Formats: sequence, C-alpha cells, structure tokens
Amino acid sequence: MSEWSRRATLREMGEDGEMGEQRKTGPSVKTVPPGDDRERLVCPDCGYIAYDNPKIITGAVCIWQQKFLICRRAIPPRKGFWTIPAGFLELGETTAEGARREAWEEAQAEIEIDGLIGFYEIPRISQVYVVHRARMTSADFAPGPESEEVVLAGWEDIPWDDLAFPSVTWALEHYRDSGGPDIFQAPPDPL
Repeated sequence: MSEWSRRATLREMGEDGEMGEQRKTGPSVKTVPPGDDRERLVCPDCGYIAYDNPKIITGAVCIWQQKFLICRRAIPPRKGFWTIPAGFLELGETTAEGARREAWEEAQAEIEIDGLIGFYEIPRISQVYVVHRARMTSADFAPGPESEEVVLAGWEDIPWDDLAFPSVTWALEHYRDSGGPDIFQAPPDPL
C-alpha cells in the first residue's frame, strides 16, 4: 500500500483501524499562515493554503457605426436586463481574448479590441471588471445562449433604467467621455 493510500485509509478509519468519525480533508482549518496577515483555509494534513482571490470579469463596449452592442440577459443575475458583452475571465486567456470570447458567446459578434476603458472594482463582492473599447468587424450579431435579445442601440436608445449593473452604466459613460483608462471603485454595499 502506498504512503498516500495508507494516509487516506487512516483518515477514514482512524489510527486504531476502527471506522470512526470522518475527518475533513483538504483546506478545512481557518488560520493565519506564517508570514501572512489574514485568515486562510489550510489543509491540516499537508499545509496547503487555499488563497481565495477576486474574480476577474472582462468585457467590451462594442461599436458598429456609432451604435452600441447591448444584450438582454437570459440568465441570472438580473435576467431580462441589458448589459454589454462581459463575463468571467477564463484560465489561460488575456482580458482582450476574454472580451472577444464573451462578445461571441453573448452576441455572436466578432470584435477588434481598440483599447482599454478602465477597471471597475467591487471589493465587497471581490470582483474586478476590465472593460475594453472595441469595434465590431461587421454588422452581424445574434443572441447567444446567455442572451434573450441583442441590439445595436444609439446613445439615446440605450435603456438606461434597465441596465443590469452599475458597471455597465460606468463603462458606457466612460466610453462616451473618451477619457483614458480609469480605475473606479464601486461604493460600499448600499444595504
């Protein structure tokens, strides 16, 4: 029996060979690891530290002939509300690659990234938005599986009261204002 198998068996059976209360394995103990300054989940067997870091969301304000590509969400949260193509960054991709992927997944649109609008930080939910400016390579678009509807809207036709998230309003306004890349931190939870 390998050492790994023996340790797993002992965890299940107990040192005396009797089936006992099963012990949690993996990162299951909250403690401040040596050299750190905050509690983390640590594995009591091997010392592995689970670092729980913020999620990165990437997206783009996409333009075709001075109209904005917006999507009505078909999934929670905020199903039925409007957004720009955006979503969680996947492992192994840049934020620009992720923004292009999200534009395809949500709006079946091919885009070229032109630059960075900025970062929108929401510390209370541990999210960081990286929002690009992009132009569509053609007028072709259609709803993807996460969108009920996709449209090209003029500035005056954007459904401002029905935008899904404050980050969407921020991104559209920063695109319009044509300022350089910006970093914005959302206010604390209003509740």
